[in-house]
Amino acid sequence: LYVPLVKALGFDLVWYGVLYTITCQIAYMTPPFGYNLFLMKAMAPPSISIIDIYRSVIPFVFVMVLALIMVMVFPEIALWLPDYVYNK
Repeated sequence: LYVPLVKALGFDLVWYGVLYTITCQIAYMTPPFGYNLFLMKAMAPPSISIIDIYRSVIPFVFVMVLALIMVMVFPEIALWLPDYVYNK
């Protein structure tokens, strides 16, 4: 749905795909949906509460948000490997 718009605005589609993937992973690890959190709860021992799981993912979410910001500011992070492989 967004690909033609992103392409028309002149953004690199690989870069957009990386941003979209990181954003989806952040969504899978944060409420209100947090599918990965419920999966972890199902696999954890009964003594681990869902609140413990919510607290445990906070550092990972911060790292992913930092990675998202870095890829937004420096698109070369996501583009150097495809450029190297396909522009030999």
